[in-house]
Amino acid sequence: MARRSTPSSKRQQAGARKPELVVITGLSGSGKGSVLKALEDLGFYSVDNLPVSLIPKFAELTRDNPSIQAAALVVDIREGEGLKRFPQVFASIRQSVEAKLVFLEADDEAIIRRFSETRRPHPLGTGKSVTKSVRSERALLAPIRAMADLIIDSSKFTVHELREFIGERFGGQRDQANIVIYVTSFGYRNGVPPDSDLVFDVRFLPNPNYIPEFKHLTGRHPKVARYIRSFPQTVEFVQRISDLLVYLLPHYIREGKSYLTIAFGCTGGQHRSVMMAEQIRKNLAGAGFKSKVSHRDIVKHNG
Repeated sequence: MARRSTPSSKRQQAGARKPELVVITGLSGSGKGSVLKALEDLGFYSVDNLPVSLIPKFAELTRDNPSIQAAALVVDIREGEGLKRFPQVFASIRQSVEAKLVFLEADDEAIIRRFSETRRPHPLGTGKSVTKSVRSERALLAPIRAMADLIIDSSKFTVHELREFIGERFGGQRDQANIVIYVTSFGYRNGVPPDSDLVFDVRFLPNPNYIPEFKHLTGRHPKVARYIRSFPQTVEFVQRISDLLVYLLPHYIREGKSYLTIAFGCTGGQHRSVMMAEQIRKNLAGAGFKSKVSHRDIVKHNG
């Protein structure tokens, strides 16, 4: 059950410090195993599926054994009824050990897809659908989620990206690279993306849709982008929003924000919002922030 790994040279050079215990929990299929493996690679003494009753003893080992600089464990729904004792147990060990609680989750669609790909049954059993099992699990874990120091929504992460994120978060000092920014475009006619943190409405810009030459193109096409940029309000908006975000992001980082979704919306999600999302992503990347772009409602015509 235990996987022993040699502390990294970075941690050995850090000198004496308070022991660190990271407890990983969350939804089945959300990536807890990948997070544990990433921490193990960073030199954490790692244990999977540790019974709740043994957590206090494990915390003592972390605190009293000088060879263990940091430790990580997973506790989740596999614990069964014993999981109800976890909030009290975790609150108790925090009094003697520097402990962090990391909660992994993902949207229903992502989790159902992962279970389908792996063909593994949900830990709550096969008596009901995966969808119903996931909803039941969310309800059962809600009290633990409320205690978390860090909540990670892994819906948009690949396994590699999730492990990279954990490496950045726990492997050293945090900087601008440790917040992942998703810039997306959308059309208001299809609703605002529910996972948006910041939403900007660009329907005040002239609409290329009314120009026959541009109607079946998108905001990624150079001609369309050039047309939208030709208006002074576009230039000023891009500059003001870029400046605002560059100002805000360090504050989000200091408050522990790990990822941020910035959404730009126009009527159909084809032209103005697409061009704006592309440009803002470039500006943020130029300012040193890790950013990705996606277009929810884009129609794949000619660009």
